[in-house]
Formats: sequence, structure tokens, C-alpha cells
Amino acid sequence: MKKTRILVADDHQEIREVIRVLLSSEGYEIIETKDGQEAIDMCDEHIDLIILDIMMPNLNGYQACQIIREKSKAPILFLSAKGAESDKTLGFSSGADDYLTKPFSYNELTARVKALLRRYYVYQGKEAPVKEREILDFGRLRIDEKQQKVYLDDVDCECTDIEYQILHVLATNPNQIFSVRHLFESVWNETYYQSANNTVMVHIRNLRKKLHDDPQQPNYIKTVWGKGYTFDAIK
Repeated sequence: MKKTRILVADDHQEIREVIRVLLSSEGYEIIETKDGQEAIDMCDEHIDLIILDIMMPNLNGYQACQIIREKSKAPILFLSAKGAESDKTLGFSSGADDYLTKPFSYNELTARVKALLRRYYVYQGKEAPVKEREILDFGRLRIDEKQQKVYLDDVDCECTDIEYQILHVLATNPNQIFSVRHLFESVWNETYYQSANNTVMVHIRNLRKKLHDDPQQPNYIKTVWGKGYTFDAIK
């Protein structure tokens, strides 16, 4: 059976060694690099997850993440000493799926890696049976449950697995209001924490861009102020 391959990009060798020892003990194959450009060059269809530092030579983590996201849907986890909300927002806007600050808990890193991989495998159709219903049709917008893809005017929106799951939760429960907490716990399958508000908000914003959904006059994802988000099922 093929091992899950994780690419770790960090310019500090001791950090890479800690991650390698930690995740290798969980049965993962670890590939290491020390800069952003090498991370891009090494990222191919055989990589199942990427862990990126931000402050790296040649290309920083934000730049590397944007380029990697253009060719891969593998989950990306930022692991950085930069812990400000603005740093996390920029990380998610660059295409990352999760963000963990240094110094980090070994147990938390392992748990987040497993959670990201579990969602990724479901997104890739490697787990869970497919329901009989395969296409959710909302006129210009179609959600293919079998392929786990989203199309607008028959063009693939290139949603990440997190974006797909957010949209799927909302679209399969049309006109129901989801609080940020409910949405986070449904999609991330983790206990809600305060800064998760920003995490959800950034992913919703990215999703709206891909759906060409004006947040001021949305066709699909509507903000219910003080309550959360809802999906307008009008076709």
C-alpha cells in the first residue's frame, strides 16, 4: 500500500527534523525542502499534503502557496511563527486550508494533519459511498457530488476541498441559517474556537469570488447579519 506523502518546506533544519520524526512515526513518508521555489518544483500529483513555513528564501510561503494551489488541490498547512490575524488571513487568501503557529503542540500538529488528510481523501472520492443523488442543479450553478466539483456556466470553479465542503453543507440545506460555529464544526470537524470566525470568513470570501457572487447582492451565499450564512436555493 502506498504511503501518504507529505512535503515539508521550512528553512530551519531542526524544525524539519522534528516534523519528520513526528510524522514518520505515524506512517507518513516525508519529503523535505528549505525554500519556496523548491517546494513548488517538488509538488506533484504524488504529494498528498504540504506543510509550509512563511519566511523562506527565494519565494516566501504565501507566494509558494499561490503557485502550488494553481496545480494541486492537496491540502496546505501553514506552520509559522507569524501569528497575527492579518498573517492568517493572508495565508488563507493564498489558498491554504489550515494555519498553525509556532511553537506548536506535537499532538495538535498530528491531529490537524490527520484531519486535513481525512477531508482530502473524502474530497478525492477515496472514502465514503456516493449517494444516489449526484448533481445539485441551481441553474447556472451545478454541484457534482460524485466528482465533488462545482461548475458555474459549465466552467469548473476549481474549488479547494474546504470550499467545496462549505458550499455543499449550505447547498444541501437551502435557506437554513448556519452560524459560523455550526459551519466550522460541520466542515472542519473540530471544536470551535474564537479565531475560527476569521477562518470561515476568508474561505467564504474566496468561495464567493469563484462563484462570482457579489457579497452586497449575492445570488447564492447570503450573510444573515448576527446569525451566519445561508444558501439561496432559487434556481
